[in-house]
Amino acid sequence: MRGLLLAAGLGVLAVATPVHAQDYPTREVKLICGFVAGSGADIIHRFVAKQLQAISGRTFLVENRPGAAGNIASTFVSKAKPDGYTVYPVGGSALASSVHLYKQLAFDPVNDFEPVGTILKQGWLLVVDAKSPFKTLPELTAYLKEKKDKASYSTATTNGAVMGELYKTYAGLETVQVNYKTIGDSLNDLTSGNIDFAMADAAWSLGQIRNGRIRALAISTPERMKSMPDIPTMAEGGVPGVNLVFWFGVFVPKGTPQPIKDKLGEWVSQLAKLPDTEPFLSSIGTDVLSVSPDEAKELLRKDIENWGRYVKTANIKPN
Repeated sequence: MRGLLLAAGLGVLAVATPVHAQDYPTREVKLICGFVAGSGADIIHRFVAKQLQAISGRTFLVENRPGAAGNIASTFVSKAKPDGYTVYPVGGSALASSVHLYKQLAFDPVNDFEPVGTILKQGWLLVVDAKSPFKTLPELTAYLKEKKDKASYSTATTNGAVMGELYKTYAGLETVQVNYKTIGDSLNDLTSGNIDFAMADAAWSLGQIRNGRIRALAISTPERMKSMPDIPTMAEGGVPGVNLVFWFGVFVPKGTPQPIKDKLGEWVSQLAKLPDTEPFLSSIGTDVLSVSPDEAKELLRKDIENWGRYVKTANIKPN
């Protein structure tokens, strides 16, 4: 009798699990953002939340947990209950770089997170003041070689710092890096001539380009971006080797049930095909990237390997 009861109980569990996954989500799902409201990452998160809500008919909310270059959010997600109600849209490159930029991490990018899909890819831009006499990267490079260590550039992110240091290394420059809290904080210094150029994200740069304040000379990607076809690559500008593609994926805590991951993955895949997704991503200087969870996991592993080389080449000391 006891054996029959046990078997019956196991049978109920076996049936209950897929029903639970089928009903998921039964309450709001939180998308964790590692940066403040209004930031580029936050804008992407809110767009993703809106699209997932449209696809699923369920509620997706953005929860901002800024600080420590996104590591506070990563730590929070790594310790969250793996039940599908904590979802982490985040830059795969940010997770990968953290391995080499910090001596001690409270999370493991490979073992604490599982990708369910990807959303976009982007490059970083080298920009100058719109009034600058430099119209091409070779013109700027020649000037920087003459100016030596009297030249300077601004950055506010790890991505920008690495791109800048790779540019210096491959072009043989002595330009000095100047760090700002946000790239917007450097705009006045750029347009007043206090700094010679900046390494900036596309979303910010495109807004300033449209406002006539800055000019983009090159992008970090190996090929031109579909969203910014007029901006040449660094290699086209005579500086091969700067091949930085930053991508954005959707992750969940490790241990999240497979049926829930499958459902989330299906929704993320559908997101890329919605009619307003590509126009929105293009408006912020990014291209659609839609690959499988296994491919995203491989992208992360390759990025971890690549970022070890980038950090070493840029001579960035781990914190």
